[in-house]
Amino acid sequence: MQVWPGEAYPLGATYDGAGTNFAVFTEAADRVELCLLHDDGSETAVELRESDAFVRHAYVPGVMPGQRYGFRAHGPYAPEHGRRCNSAKLLLDPYAKAISGAIRWGEEVYGYHFDRPEQRNDLDSAPHTMSSVVVNPYFDWGDDRRPRTEYHHTVIYEAHVKGLTMRHPGLPEELRGTYAALAHPAVIEHLTELGVTALELMPVHQFVNDHRLVDMGLNNYWGYNTIGFFAPHNAYASWGDRGQQVLEFKSAVRALHEAGIEVILDVVYNHTAEGNHLGPTLSFRGLDNAQYYRLTDDPRYYMDTTGTGNSLLMRSPHVLQLIMDSLRYWVTEMHVDGFRFDLAATLARQFHEVDRLSSFFDLVQQDPVVSQVKLIAEPWDVGEGGYQVGNFPPLWTEWNGKYRDTVRDLWRGEPRTLAEFASRLTGSSDLYQDDGRRPLASINFVTCHDGFTLHDLVSYNDKHNHANGEDNRDGESHNRSWNCGAEGETDDPAVLELRARQMRNFIATLMLSQGVPMISHGDEFARTQRGNNNAYCQDSELAWVAWPQDGADGSDDGAAAGLSRELLAFTRAMVWLRRDHPVFRRRRFFHGRPVEGTHDDLSDIAWFTPQGTEMTQRDWDRTQASALTVFLNGNAISEPGSRGERIADDSFLLMFNASPKTLDFVVPINHGRQWQVVVDTARADGVPPGTGAKVQAGDRLTLVDRSLTVLQRPV
Repeated sequence: MQVWPGEAYPLGATYDGAGTNFAVFTEAADRVELCLLHDDGSETAVELRESDAFVRHAYVPGVMPGQRYGFRAHGPYAPEHGRRCNSAKLLLDPYAKAISGAIRWGEEVYGYHFDRPEQRNDLDSAPHTMSSVVVNPYFDWGDDRRPRTEYHHTVIYEAHVKGLTMRHPGLPEELRGTYAALAHPAVIEHLTELGVTALELMPVHQFVNDHRLVDMGLNNYWGYNTIGFFAPHNAYASWGDRGQQVLEFKSAVRALHEAGIEVILDVVYNHTAEGNHLGPTLSFRGLDNAQYYRLTDDPRYYMDTTGTGNSLLMRSPHVLQLIMDSLRYWVTEMHVDGFRFDLAATLARQFHEVDRLSSFFDLVQQDPVVSQVKLIAEPWDVGEGGYQVGNFPPLWTEWNGKYRDTVRDLWRGEPRTLAEFASRLTGSSDLYQDDGRRPLASINFVTCHDGFTLHDLVSYNDKHNHANGEDNRDGESHNRSWNCGAEGETDDPAVLELRARQMRNFIATLMLSQGVPMISHGDEFARTQRGNNNAYCQDSELAWVAWPQDGADGSDDGAAAGLSRELLAFTRAMVWLRRDHPVFRRRRFFHGRPVEGTHDDLSDIAWFTPQGTEMTQRDWDRTQASALTVFLNGNAISEPGSRGERIADDSFLLMFNASPKTLDFVVPINHGRQWQVVVDTARADGVPPGTGAKVQAGDRLTLVDRSLTVLQRPV
């Protein structure tokens, strides 16, 4: 076999049509072997003799796409000094573009013996671990164009590749649960009819099913356990894992773009699947443990701000290069449109404290590729000082956990929430205005993958996670949920009616709030996880989305399907109401006064008691206050259109009755003469367009307990 010196850049395996260049970083290893793997279980070892700045490299002519490979790092195994090289362990390429196979758990993939953890384990891991794959970088993107949807037009739909598609009745069996399913017309039609503009995919980087979960008969379903930051997860491919997963993912992105839907990836750059000091040796640990991971003062152990056993070393230039190279790869080569960063506060931890101006954010800010896509932070981690909502740099948007908590509290009847609810409804200026950001920095959500579904939020007071095998100890215990009078399944018509109304309240509030709304997959038709609020390990029908279907005989299944169809129709109507009216998706914060140059002497926003009088500080401070009216002036929008034109819209009155009793609301006198009801969550249909009652200024409207009504006045 010929072996040429090759190049130190780019890292990873780079196929050029005639052969492949291999390059891998390690400062800890004395010697590195490239192992070309054969289908009969044998391997050909090639020593990487060339080294530039600790990057070992070689070019091997004739190595084609589909070739499986790995590395063996020869060097010191001294955990007390933070070094864990072990040439018996076949290591994944940190820059692998595809990964083949799955781990067969056993002592072979660990660097120590289970009964003697202080002793090095020299069992060969190759037959038991995954392998890297050389991929063909060429793909016909045709005339693919990124939708580049601006944030004020964005509606995000968070989904799991397998969970969204596994039970879809319109998909062929062989495509369910795969990237190809995302590109199927049945799925795309649902998203476009719903009004979704961005599909936010839960982790699709190659991840690992934890040893512990596999032993329990479970799987790491959510996928927040990354081992390959460049490789699409191979189990989501419908026709192979020797590079086919790359082609299939690209095809899905191309199809979604054709429908005008952006693709955002939920990415996990805060830790890896190698876990703590008792975890397996799969890649980074064996190549250069101390350069990739944050170690404690005793370098045998790992600092853990993620709750997963380890944290990547964000002050290491090699870790920063890995992350930035990965982000650029997914944008330039895979054509994705943005990223949601899991436990993003960890990315800001250069030493111990959270520093929003850490090196990672500096690099993102100046990067000409990554800075131009959507960047969404989950602004917390589990370390000290890790809750950082509102503290990310101006380029970033954030999952607004305070929005979620406040909206849940309002509709379940918690006291002292009205004033904060007003802030959340109008874009959370208290969080984002002081650093130059705007309402669109707030990604608003009521539910997401983590926690109760929308149906379960109104059906359970307590978590029911017994299927997870941890005696119901896992998952959040304080969910701000309310079961509406019965825990779990019930046939009480009054409870079911209230639950349906509460779901409509949450959907309507989400779509009427300033900021960027995010819907969790299946909430639009009331999917349930039967009270499990931590379904991370449930790769089963418990977590897969059950698409609504009619019962063949009009039975309970048919009734449930009817409820699902009603909620789906209501959700669609609310999404499109928001999309049709810029007053609900403003790019600037409200002024709270008349806006100069808009030819309107009314304030751009006003707040009223149910009696139709303007709110005073005393009204805001009332402990049990849970009802108000909000006036949104469509004729006082301060921001111009894309060509500098003035934006004018209809005006709206939003009437919120979150109290447990029926209340009369008076239509304010001086803010418009005639209005029409366009939303009424007390009705199962939510008021179809054009059929709502017409009301006059000064009229009284009766709102049943826990309901929301929207009045519209044409511009």
